[in-house]
Amino acid sequence: MRKILQLAVFALALVLLPGCGGNRSQVLKVYNWYNYINPDVIPEFEAWYRQQTGETIKVEYKEFETNNELWSALEAGGDYDVIAPSDYMIERMLKYGMLQPINRDFGHAPNYLTDDNVSPFIREHFAMLSDTLDANQYAVGNNWGTTGILYNAEYVTDNDAYTWNILRNFKYRDRILIKDAARDVYSQVILAVKGKEIAEGKVTPDELMYYTGEENLAEVEQFLMNVHEIVHSWDAVEDKEKMIHEEGYVNLNWNGEAVMAIEEAAQAGVTLRFALPEEGYTIWFDGWAIPKNAVNPKAASYFINYMLKPDVVIRNSEVTGYVASCSSLEVLNHFIDDKYPVSDLSYFFGPEAGAVRVNPVMFPDKKDVARSYIEHDWGENTYKLDEMWARVIAKEGSFPWLPVLFSLVAISAFFFVRTRKKI
Repeated sequence: MRKILQLAVFALALVLLPGCGGNRSQVLKVYNWYNYINPDVIPEFEAWYRQQTGETIKVEYKEFETNNELWSALEAGGDYDVIAPSDYMIERMLKYGMLQPINRDFGHAPNYLTDDNVSPFIREHFAMLSDTLDANQYAVGNNWGTTGILYNAEYVTDNDAYTWNILRNFKYRDRILIKDAARDVYSQVILAVKGKEIAEGKVTPDELMYYTGEENLAEVEQFLMNVHEIVHSWDAVEDKEKMIHEEGYVNLNWNGEAVMAIEEAAQAGVTLRFALPEEGYTIWFDGWAIPKNAVNPKAASYFINYMLKPDVVIRNSEVTGYVASCSSLEVLNHFIDDKYPVSDLSYFFGPEAGAVRVNPVMFPDKKDVARSYIEHDWGENTYKLDEMWARVIAKEGSFPWLPVLFSLVAISAFFFVRTRKKI
């Protein structure tokens, strides 16, 4: 299903781009995460916007794969009306004055950005992103989720899966897949390497989510360098497919990817599960925001409003595996399914969801959320994380070149000898 979605989004982009050379005020440029939307909602939004305002809008949709890619595009003067930065990136953008407040005046159109429709759980976390501004005025929760371990239940025990130390477990040599996502990997590994200090009360996981010095960075780097020989690949895109086809048994991944992988793997007779390690884990939030220099902020605010419409939230979830910040009972009722264990989702949906049966991979139980943490911007120290990650990834590429070089030399020698014989 994901490959079909990729093709659909790509085809949609090809259709939309040629028509964007006209009146810029009638073009809404959206920059969103890779594979993060049901492509059907784009033309539906255009029709809805025309119905609500009497104005014509055409969406130009583009995707990115990392927050750094988004940041670089904006720094280079990228022309976008709607962007989808993650929590710590919103934190950074607010600090540098890169976002404008979202106008909630939608005329006669329904307002889906109200406190009744956006979960208090999301709003409370967004409020932590700035000491001087109300981040909820500048960003609205898009998708949110968890970072955990996707694992093959036939080869991996539950006990092994519920600790980040599985990433250095030689039992799973060459079957471990780690996301090519510096901050997400760092934020989980630091919980593993600092486990003793956390247990002794010398440091809290919340403190570790900020930059806290060269020593911590070095310890995480050493951990990652040490596991190189047992890691199959570092991949941000193809790891889900590798898990489905049993190339990997252990995968540091996000819950939305896990939802889709578990579903697709089951069709192939492969049993995958998702674990939230006992040491703790990060819970992440992506938001919709409007850049300071947006050309079309009115249509941008309407787009953000539309994306929180409950039926749109549901249809997006069905094709991406991720859930949005909408706490509507319509959304909750859609996902209730008796095949799942009872969970307490009152933290997200309110008291009505104190005991409901919903996929726990999509919506973790309240007791699991209690050991989650959010990532924070490292400010001027961000480059240190990037440099560390570059060294880690560079090590992956260093070893294969030696055998490849020997092979090329051998092949060249072989053809040289054959040529000499013919002469």
